[in-house]
Amino acid sequence: MRAEVNAHHELMIQPRIARSKRSAFWIVLAVATILALASLGCADVDSRPALLSAHMPLHLEEHLDDATIVGSEVPTDLLQPVEWRFDEPQPGWRATTPRPFPVGTRPAAVSQTNDALQITLRRSNEDPSSDLGAGVYVAVPEWDHRDWSHVLIRARSSGPGDIALGFNLDRDLYSMVGTRSAPLVDDGTVQTYQLPFEPRFTFERAIKRLRFSAHAHEPLEVEILSITVVPMDAAYAEVPVGVRHVQRDNRYRRSIFVHAPAQIEYRVRVPEEARLDVGLGTQWSEPPTTFRVMVRADGEPAETLLEESHGDRGIWAQRSIDLGAYAGQLVTLSLGAESERAGSVALWGAPTLTGLRATDKPNVIFYIIDGAGAEYMSAYGYNRRTTPNIERLAAEGALFERAYSNSEWTLPSTASFMTSLQHSVLGGFKNGGTVVPDNAVTMAQHMHAGGYQTAVFTANPNAGRRSGLERSVDVFREGWTEFRYLGAGPRQRRESSKYLHEGFWNWREEYPGEPYWVHFQTVDIHGDFPTVAPFGGLFVSADEVRTWEEWGERLREEGGWGLYSESWEKTGINRPAFWSAAQGMYDEAMAHNDYQLGRLVERLKAEGEWENTLLIVAADHSVEAAAGDMGIAVQDSLPPRWSRPMFRPSISRVPLLFVWPDHIAGGQRFSQPAVSMIDAPPTILELVGLPLPEVMQGQSLAPLLLGEGNVEPRPVILDHVFEVLDTVQGTRELGGRIEVVDGRWGASLEINPDPDVPEEERRPVPLLLYDLWDDPMCLHSVHEERPDLVEKYTAFLEAQFEAHRALGQYFTPAEDVVLTPEQLEMLRTLGYIN
Repeated sequence: MRAEVNAHHELMIQPRIARSKRSAFWIVLAVATILALASLGCADVDSRPALLSAHMPLHLEEHLDDATIVGSEVPTDLLQPVEWRFDEPQPGWRATTPRPFPVGTRPAAVSQTNDALQITLRRSNEDPSSDLGAGVYVAVPEWDHRDWSHVLIRARSSGPGDIALGFNLDRDLYSMVGTRSAPLVDDGTVQTYQLPFEPRFTFERAIKRLRFSAHAHEPLEVEILSITVVPMDAAYAEVPVGVRHVQRDNRYRRSIFVHAPAQIEYRVRVPEEARLDVGLGTQWSEPPTTFRVMVRADGEPAETLLEESHGDRGIWAQRSIDLGAYAGQLVTLSLGAESERAGSVALWGAPTLTGLRATDKPNVIFYIIDGAGAEYMSAYGYNRRTTPNIERLAAEGALFERAYSNSEWTLPSTASFMTSLQHSVLGGFKNGGTVVPDNAVTMAQHMHAGGYQTAVFTANPNAGRRSGLERSVDVFREGWTEFRYLGAGPRQRRESSKYLHEGFWNWREEYPGEPYWVHFQTVDIHGDFPTVAPFGGLFVSADEVRTWEEWGERLREEGGWGLYSESWEKTGINRPAFWSAAQGMYDEAMAHNDYQLGRLVERLKAEGEWENTLLIVAADHSVEAAAGDMGIAVQDSLPPRWSRPMFRPSISRVPLLFVWPDHIAGGQRFSQPAVSMIDAPPTILELVGLPLPEVMQGQSLAPLLLGEGNVEPRPVILDHVFEVLDTVQGTRELGGRIEVVDGRWGASLEINPDPDVPEEERRPVPLLLYDLWDDPMCLHSVHEERPDLVEKYTAFLEAQFEAHRALGQYFTPAEDVVLTPEQLEMLRTLGYIN
């Protein structure tokens, strides 16, 4: 969940496909002008829309500035926000436990301070899972949950934890419990958290209690300054017509919204075999909204191709309108909406006009296996046959043997490889997330601007909306089932690839136009073992699984199975044996995901799409963040706790495979140079013939893949940074690690160490140095033996970090950018600015 700033909404979109709020003003002005001219009887004025063509998929939501818009007035009688301010007592708010059915937990201690309602979590608030949790609630007059969009909570916290929104709380009202939670910023500063109205269970509409709870592992105090409940209508009240991502049935669509009655007219040259694919949606169930699609050829009367009423606000009504009869003609295409309730919001989800394929640009499938360690894939020489399908794909394409993620876990890594920018350039980890700056162009934005249909199917929320990566995505699905909260058990999570693939094929039926760009991110191997049948049992027997589960329960009771936990000594459980079993189950899960990938490719071939498809198979990080550092855990002795560089293979060595039939020669394997995931965006863009971004840190590998030359060897940079509070100065600085893989050597530099790191995890020196030839697992730092290299890489990484911070200013609001000529020259020299 993203804290401090509101969830990203596109009220007109950003660079190339984006519009500022000034565009909304001009839309309103255009409508007013058209209506004024009509009232004056100026029939001789040509107010027809600009002419559009559809040789590539035509995204109608991108062309509002080219359309004529009639009507769509924002109503004046909208439901208003409800706000509680706690700078004065609010007696309606009472203490509660966080669960509908408390089991031994006690209500929180709630008190009034000068400006806030203070919730104090104590050991008496511990629940059976050993977490602390409690909160406050208020009675409300039976709100319909569908009328409300989100809640804004201004609060400050004395420690780390989460704040969550819930509904109702007793046996009689157990109809809706819980939504998403937001991580608390624990430095005592006032932050604003946005929590959506997305009940996990909905058996009735009424909200009779509104509740907020805090959750933590240790005692803390949360002070709530204000709570504001924002109605759904308010989210659409800023402009009469606009574009935003809207969720229905667990899918977000990039949608045009209007206020009925309204009509949007486009002037279009219709391609061969044309069709309009769109999802119809509403904000209100009653009265229903009537949607119309009309076509008028020059000199001909308008023909209505679709007219239907829709009133189920919980789903998208997917429709396909055949325009083939108008092939080659210039027509006016009209989207209209009417309702008995004036001002009702009508939604046109991902309205896309496509025709006969008229481009040689390939489809692109960017397939990320979350947590896939290259060293555990038989395609990379692993001794178990975990990836036979990827082996076959490697025989058809090109595989990079030394590829790295650019950070150690999903959130920073995905943001980096979707922008070709390092984590420190993007601003680091702050306020509970890594939000890609608005003017850092993502892969989806590049592809969408190039005419591609775009879709995302991810089972990891860290790879999507939490970072703002839904921008310019036509259809975005974050979850592995259509209704993930209704029957999506843990075994279904283990089969995420199967369900994400089904979602992809459903999307292809709804939007069959080409070319398309799709991003998968599966979590089959992201812990939560054992594996599903028939792969469960492939490497670990049922008896071994039962023993492993029994061991896991005993270890959990004694503090967990972390590598350095005291639970091993307390229980007497053999650590290498426990982690060897975990490794076997991880291998089984890898085999399952590989099998599903093979089925996906088989169907692409059967559907006739394979020959026109560029497939990239990769990962966001290696095994450690997904299932534990098994390569270290199975050893008899462990390295010091501080000896953990991100470039350790079990943390960041990932697969990277490109397959494009008849374009990339099969059987290629590149052991040199070392590459990283930020090289993927420029490589894909060059391969498909789209312009490279003005600012990027990766380099295109296309010359290597196409056999047209070599690429310049570059050191691989990894980083993970976050805001560190200087408790003495009261200032916040970026801290963390920045690392380099440079041939034989790997160096890891700590910047502004976090003062809260336990003593046993603190480094003895700022820079650790590893000989990757003699010590590939990075177990022993040689900083004492090679002071010359320590000096060299310290200077290099410090310069890199300063360059990243300077480059980061490029992505701040324009008035805040201050780059000196020297900084610009440094960035150009490093190749970050073209």
